[in-house]
Amino acid sequence: MNKIITGLMCATLAASCSTKAVLDSSVTAEAVQPKNIIMIVGDGMGPAYTTAYRYFKDDVTTENVENTVFDRHLVGLSSTYPHLDSNYVTDSAASATALSSGIKTYNGAIGVNVNKAPVESVLAYAKQIGKKTGIVVTSQINHATPAAYLAHNESRQNYDQIADSYLDKGILADVYLGGGWKYFIRDDRNLVEEFKQQGFHYVDDYNKLNVTPENKPLFGLFAKKGLPWSLDDTNKHRLSALTQTAITHLENDKGFFMLIEASQIDWAGHSNDIASAMAEMDDLAKTVELLELYVKNHPDTLVVLTADHSTGGLTIGAKGVYEWRPEIIKHMTQSTDKIAKAFAKNDLSRKEVNQRLNFALTVEEYAQLQTLKETTLAEIERFKTLPKSQKKYSPNLKRKLYKALNKIVDQRTNTGWTSTGHTAIDVPVFALGKGSELFHGYQDNTDIAKKIFSLLGKKH
Repeated sequence: MNKIITGLMCATLAASCSTKAVLDSSVTAEAVQPKNIIMIVGDGMGPAYTTAYRYFKDDVTTENVENTVFDRHLVGLSSTYPHLDSNYVTDSAASATALSSGIKTYNGAIGVNVNKAPVESVLAYAKQIGKKTGIVVTSQINHATPAAYLAHNESRQNYDQIADSYLDKGILADVYLGGGWKYFIRDDRNLVEEFKQQGFHYVDDYNKLNVTPENKPLFGLFAKKGLPWSLDDTNKHRLSALTQTAITHLENDKGFFMLIEASQIDWAGHSNDIASAMAEMDDLAKTVELLELYVKNHPDTLVVLTADHSTGGLTIGAKGVYEWRPEIIKHMTQSTDKIAKAFAKNDLSRKEVNQRLNFALTVEEYAQLQTLKETTLAEIERFKTLPKSQKKYSPNLKRKLYKALNKIVDQRTNTGWTSTGHTAIDVPVFALGKGSELFHGYQDNTDIAKKIFSLLGKKH
């Protein structure tokens, strides 16, 4: 692909068949039913993220910008809007419900329609027809996206209720991998022990993934809530490692359905943290490369990847300057979040901060961080003296330093952001394997679930 990007991809997408044309063509869902279906959600991953990742991974010693695994499998676009009672900007719960059930609903809804009635998910239907099912996420396993495939609740905030329902409403998956000790090991209930009583093997250490018994269902939690940032984790490609383990547990004669979520792309977008965003994208890319090889060896498998929405309004190039400089973040080995935490707790010298960032702050940048720390500590002391009626939120030193470090990285890379929330733009759709042609062109997020239902053999 030339450095001067051509309009070839746009022309290809424009020429793609519409959703209706594809479904009405001779290539019907019944004719291409795959044995295994793997649905991947890159939470928050709008088109700017996959583009930025291409430049982030570019080998600057070559004449061309190399394609990524995302470029190889781009087939279309999807709209993301929720039920219009919630306007045009979706949250993860409403979008995940649309992707899992084919039903539009209100923001915050988990597996229910606008009347708060339960709706069936593709995962639940796959389980019903005898396939094995599983979820692999980097958030807590009862977060919005996995919950929309596994549960029904009027609010995504009811984390304990959602966790309880994974057992109380019937076990829908054979594999659960992600975070969530806080919600599954509680004073009032130990759901991990209850899953073990139901025959699940429990694992809480990445190093033990390769020795899990394949003849038992698997329940794995590896963090209190979400997993550590990819940049900070003991395995920086933990999503692909978890996915590989899940596949070994799910393979069987009747096939399987698996949901994978790269959850923390969204969290990086909310924080306007480009370094963490690209690391999370790299974790996802390694996972798709793993599945690319799996499909090659198991051609009766379908992989579909999309985003539930875009987060942060990421801009590749800012302030009218025609440059984007990702080389700074290529060499970062710790998240700015982790560095901010260390700086908040300790008196780090400029040299020590530089070592953690893996690039050099200017004298002025370091002085700004020191000043921010001193003024915030003073604010905290003043807050302590306020009467209880005037106390609302205590100043958060780590959060302020995190934002400040992200702004420094933005300045160095010339990265821009328009929001700390979601945006309503269309998101890319990627597909490979058996039945992937059904996902070409433009579609609504509900169409993705409807097509998967058809590929599972459900009659409408």
